[in-house]
Amino acid sequence: MDKDQMTKKLEEVILEVLPNIENINMTSSMVDVFGVNSISLINIIVAAEAKFDIKFTDYELALSAYDTFGDLLTTIEEKLA
Repeated sequence: MDKDQMTKKLEEVILEVLPNIENINMTSSMVDVFGVNSISLINIIVAAEAKFDIKFTDYELALSAYDTFGDLLTTIEEKLA
């Protein structure tokens, strides 16, 4: 799976969890721009685990681990490598 396909799948996950988000930007702050909180991030991660067939560690569930959706995508890419 290439990066564009992974980005599209992650965007689908984000929209499933946060359907009111428009124009997902992978470089904008998840908290400041999109209003992501720790609960919504965990919901995104759980959905991503199912969509990508991967597992996150407890440390990787922390909101402080990701500034942007791009950071989350990087973690997913590393898990799929």
